[in-house]
Amino acid sequence: MKKVKKKKVKRAPPKTVDVKEWIRRLEAAHGDAKQALEFSSPLELLVALILAAQCTDERVNQVTRPLFKKYRDAEAFANAAQETLEEEVRSTGFYRNKAKAIRTGCREIVDRFGGSVPEGVEDLVSLPGVGRKTANIVIGNAFGRPAIGVDTHVKRLARRLGFSEHTDPDRIEKDLCEIVPKKNWVRFCHLLQFHGRRICKARKPLCDSCPGADICPKIGV
Repeated sequence: MKKVKKKKVKRAPPKTVDVKEWIRRLEAAHGDAKQALEFSSPLELLVALILAAQCTDERVNQVTRPLFKKYRDAEAFANAAQETLEEEVRSTGFYRNKAKAIRTGCREIVDRFGGSVPEGVEDLVSLPGVGRKTANIVIGNAFGRPAIGVDTHVKRLARRLGFSEHTDPDRIEKDLCEIVPKKNWVRFCHLLQFHGRRICKARKPLCDSCPGADICPKIGV
């Protein structure tokens, strides 16, 4: 008897929460939410994001203020001495790998893209030290196009607030893209980041102060 293959059922992201209502409430609570890393160009944001791995945004901003005054473009970073750049970014941690990623990445930007940071995801992730999260943050914040960058806060809150059942960043990104209005993608990430830092903290969330306490499933709390 011939076996009948079962069709794979595509599981939709959870819709037990009202994303638009969350956006409204988070906007009211965190109207000042924005990209925490300081930058004035796509290159500066890209460099800052590489330095931000396992480091606070505050520390990165302290390091990049003098760094961006010294290195004005991709060619300047590409031509920097490895040992010199290591010392300049040492306080961000993993400074050898970060300095190498910045130098080699900027060399590729100069050689392959004429000195300008590419605007496509595939081109961005082809650069050393750049993953999909970093690429999307650059696209959304530096180039002004809709994108969702799943950083630590977005990943954690997406599950806790019931927006996604996944732990894999790519799956979370897909779920959020399906339920968050496209025009709100970048802003939604900023709101989650600020909410995660101020109220919905990892170990001790301040649920009594949460603007969405009555609609939150509090998964994992």
